[in-house]
Amino acid sequence: MDDPEAHPASSGVWPLAVLIVSACVLGLAPILVRLTETGPAAAGFWRFAFALPLLAMLCLRRGGEGVGAPDRWMALAGVFLALDLAFWHYGIALTSVVNATVLCNLTPVVVTLFGWIVLKEPPRRLFLLALVLALGGAFGMAAGSDPAQVSQPALGDLFSLSVAVWYAGYFLAVKAARQAAGALRITLWASLIGAPLMLLAALAMRETLLPATLSGWAACAGMGLVHVVGQGGVAWALGRLPTSTTAVTILIQPIVAGALGWFVFGESLTPIQAAGAVIVLIGVALAQRANLRPRAVDDRSRLGRADR
Repeated sequence: MDDPEAHPASSGVWPLAVLIVSACVLGLAPILVRLTETGPAAAGFWRFAFALPLLAMLCLRRGGEGVGAPDRWMALAGVFLALDLAFWHYGIALTSVVNATVLCNLTPVVVTLFGWIVLKEPPRRLFLLALVLALGGAFGMAAGSDPAQVSQPALGDLFSLSVAVWYAGYFLAVKAARQAAGALRITLWASLIGAPLMLLAALAMRETLLPATLSGWAACAGMGLVHVVGQGGVAWALGRLPTSTTAVTILIQPIVAGALGWFVFGESLTPIQAAGAVIVLIGVALAQRANLRPRAVDDRSRLGRADR
């Protein structure tokens, strides 16, 4: 089993590098959603469906931890992940790629408040500054978008904003599950639980379930690979980094998504959006600086303590 306690030096640069790469990979997801030729919830189902065989093989490989059975935190992670993808994919369909990705990544507000109020983890002053900068830049990116490029920006923005709550719940559930299980096993069970929920949502909304062309199927398969690499990397990092650091660093994702949205769909960045992107990156850098210093409280006492 991938035990974060067995890696006392793993809270440094390497987990942070994995997290940044994972965030960049996840930036591909909103582009692929638009290319699947299916409904938004159906796209989420195919994301899980194509990811599950690869996740199962990785868990069952020699030296892997196996499949086992899900605990309550893995089950909760699956429910939150299904809600996250359903609302986010509908947001992507109604508003711009940048808006949908930025607003859903306002998760640090929820995560930091939860840690502060419930877990009694007051954030450092430098981290609060980083959070203000990152969120200010994110709001600038959303506010500066061109309404002519989207269909229903207000509704899409609202759906995307609600994802911040679901994504925060997923973060916290995975963080708790990482006390007893490895990243791949958690991602496998969260995906297995989330898949039928996404299918039921697609059927209830009478969505198009099957892609019409080979390129649509390729986009669905690509989403599965993005899910394994991106979400698997985030789950792995959550076992080695503070939740607040992970949540803020994920704000790199909308930068990547915005650049790809401009390249693939012609959703050009306005000057305000470009300035917001720079501010987000500054905030991420400051958050990393604040949380990579020696911490007075061992990370293993965090959500595991709340579970006892």
